[in-house]
Amino acid sequence: MPDAKPNNVVAAIDCGTNSIRLLVAEVTADTFGNPKLVDLTREMRVIRLGEGVDASGEINPAAIERCREALTDYAATAHKLGATAIRMVATSATRDASNKEDFFGMTAEVLGQHFPGAQAEVISGDTEAELTFAGGVGELDPTEGPFMVTDLGGGSTELVVGSFEDRRPHINSAHSMNIGCVRLTERVLHSQPPEATEVRDAKAIIDESVSEALTHVDAKQARTWVGVAGTFTTLMALALDLDTYEPARIHLSRIPLADLRRVCHSLLGMTSEERSALGPMHVGRADVIGGGALVAMRLADVAESVGIDTLVVSEKDILDGIARSVANLRS
Repeated sequence: MPDAKPNNVVAAIDCGTNSIRLLVAEVTADTFGNPKLVDLTREMRVIRLGEGVDASGEINPAAIERCREALTDYAATAHKLGATAIRMVATSATRDASNKEDFFGMTAEVLGQHFPGAQAEVISGDTEAELTFAGGVGELDPTEGPFMVTDLGGGSTELVVGSFEDRRPHINSAHSMNIGCVRLTERVLHSQPPEATEVRDAKAIIDESVSEALTHVDAKQARTWVGVAGTFTTLMALALDLDTYEPARIHLSRIPLADLRRVCHSLLGMTSEERSALGPMHVGRADVIGGGALVAMRLADVAESVGIDTLVVSEKDILDGIARSVANLRS
């Protein structure tokens, strides 16, 4: 006889520029009566949905098919585990693509097989900031705030400053920068390892974006810097000298900024093949993490300038925020 399914299960899908991720979780309650998520499964695949979008203005049909394959499996998994509600959030690049109807039509078709009416949605910047923040700091001590949460993705990087009060996120300021590991790699980091001129050009792009972001986000309010998503979690795994990727050891671990810079410099000097040989490195991240390392180093400068000397890395991010939003709607 198959195992009994939990009674209250939700599913969340985060489809970014580089990867697509699934979380299926049972909704319980914490001691305060607030929704608490207990993971049933987490999955991640690199599909490179944003491959070439920056240059062509459209989503590569091959990338849409890679997404279809992953999404078909994700929807089936969520259904099998008993999910009765699902929410899928897609990268903002899909909203502006000339063939966006192909993508959104595909998601409605695939998700609708198990969850009628469901399809991918592109959320506003304010909603993205709140979901990212809620996921990233939900398990940290609120007294460590205010927090500066950084979600370093494939096509964009979000900076969010806020606090947790009455067990709810309160966003003070937020800004999304059009820089990420895939976007920087496609634009300027063409060599492996990147040449000095390519690194210089990438740093110029990053500096311009960060300077603009700091006119919108008051980093001086922050007491703790939190990094979320694959670039940061991989950097932490390498800093911890892990032989394989171990989420439990990475989650809420802390790294001095000097050690963060050391790991970033090391990666920049490697070829894609050398990075792939590192135990915790996902094969789909090896050729683009150099761009992420450059962004991380620049943001370490920002953190240091406001008196922060350590980075906290959280395995929980916007994916968890999405799941929490579904749970809140159902509670």
